[in-house]
Amino acid sequence: MELLLILLLAVAIDVLLGEPPRPIHPVVWVGKLTSLLERIAPTLEETHPTSPLIWRGTCSARGQLIYGVIMTSLIIIVFALPVYFLLSFLHNLSTIAYIFSAALLLKPTFALKELRRAALRVQLLLTQESVEDARTNLSALVSRDTQDLGNPELVSATIESVAENVCDSFVAPLFYFLLLGVPGAIAYRVVNTLDAMIGYHGKYEYLGKFAAKLDDILNFVPARLSALLLVIAAYLCRRDGRNAWRIMLRDHGKTESPNAGWTMGAMAGAIRTRLQKKDCYVLGDSNNPLLPRLIGSGVKLLDITALLWICLITGVMFFVLAA
Repeated sequence: MELLLILLLAVAIDVLLGEPPRPIHPVVWVGKLTSLLERIAPTLEETHPTSPLIWRGTCSARGQLIYGVIMTSLIIIVFALPVYFLLSFLHNLSTIAYIFSAALLLKPTFALKELRRAALRVQLLLTQESVEDARTNLSALVSRDTQDLGNPELVSATIESVAENVCDSFVAPLFYFLLLGVPGAIAYRVVNTLDAMIGYHGKYEYLGKFAAKLDDILNFVPARLSALLLVIAAYLCRRDGRNAWRIMLRDHGKTESPNAGWTMGAMAGAIRTRLQKKDCYVLGDSNNPLLPRLIGSGVKLLDITALLWICLITGVMFFVLAA
């Protein structure tokens, strides 16, 4: 019952207050520590602009990989372990203090209100034909360069971000909260943030490899669960649930990520449109043009999916209590 109260209070804080201020936001702290450790990481160098990257020394690749493992493990420990000991202490001291503190610490691991706000802001700007402002605001949702994107690409990128973050920013953190409590949710958020910051190719090819693979593993079940919930949500809000299922199964393997294609495919099928990232993937069929109103449809599916997930978690908790 304590876990359920923590969950409901954390969701209420998100709905009513949104994100904590940046100076005290744990994800911001994770980013700062990551940037600090990244500065002293083993690097790659180029011998010629047209030549492939080569390693500095025979052990650089291995050294960078080992450093990445240590770096990822250290940041997880720094943020998750103190929370474990703090909540253990508070649990023995005061139930009310424990529940309230746990809810405050759980809230930053997910960001439903902020995700909705950012997506709907892009929709509003596109409706007002403020394309440059829409590009700027979209940068808060995606890592790709937005400066050369036209209206259809901006709509697509926004919907893709909403679909992927159904898992990353809501289902997955609460999945690990259900399994491992608040420290588990925080550990997931650390890994997911590290993947976003250093899990890319190029200068730090091997630095972020461990974080990227760990993120893939951690999202394996939540991503597929999120996609299934999106399909159910499509039926509930009178979108094309059958097409969501079909496109999800057909196109989920087209993305580089082994997980992102599941939710994005389900979303593309549900709103009967084609989501596309240039030179990377094409998901769905072009039944509906990529107009700004489709962003609102994606956000509605996000809302129903989130509600389904909360109901499912609540049901699981009551089942465990009754057993």
